[in-house]
Amino acid sequence: MFGADCAAEVKFIQACGSEWMQRAPKRLFEPACGTGRLLYALVKKGFRVDGLDLNPKAVEFCNARFRRHGVRESAFVADMSDFKTKWKCDLAFNTINSFRHLCSEREARGHLQCMGEVVRPGGLYLLGVHLTPTTVAPSETESWSARRGHLAISTHMWTNERNTESRIERFGIRFDIHSPSHSFRITDELVLRSYTPKQMNRLIQSSKCWEVVATYDFGYDVEHPIEVDASTEDVVYVLRRKPE
Repeated sequence: MFGADCAAEVKFIQACGSEWMQRAPKRLFEPACGTGRLLYALVKKGFRVDGLDLNPKAVEFCNARFRRHGVRESAFVADMSDFKTKWKCDLAFNTINSFRHLCSEREARGHLQCMGEVVRPGGLYLLGVHLTPTTVAPSETESWSARRGHLAISTHMWTNERNTESRIERFGIRFDIHSPSHSFRITDELVLRSYTPKQMNRLIQSSKCWEVVATYDFGYDVEHPIEVDASTEDVVYVLRRKPE
């Protein structure tokens, strides 16, 4: 379901490295890497990659794919708001809103500070976030479909609750899965922290690690940056690690 944008995301990550870094990135890192769809696509491009995820099953899936293709097993289990590495990377990315699973300000700031330790000075962190606009009504539903061979999946998301005081939003999500021999449905709920554009800017500044050098929408067109205002929803922040 999340593979449809993979090629565009990989192209965007490479383009940001060329556009906003003084030297080409070689080592990449993805917090909340899940099953490693982007890591695997990037390792095939010749990058050295690492990733973390809180879910051991997702990490094992990622590393099993690496093993099958003779690639270094580089995903590990960790909390993206509290982790350390013995190495530094040139560029990190988190493109599909996983950052918002951190449901407190302390966890969110801890994540940005941890990322500040793992990304070298002058390196980048590409952080994709779905913001809550304040001058227009926020989007309440989203639907999309994907197909691979005889497998077809339709996804629908809808808002269950928005709490502006706690800044916790709850979204229902439903997957309808169809193959020639079987059909079934998976229903779940996502619990995410909300950010207005001002709240996001304040959080980035409070981390003291990062400067915003560009912002893009989810069209991933590096030649067309956007200006974030009170009506903006989908944003990729290009954060540059400040000198130590």
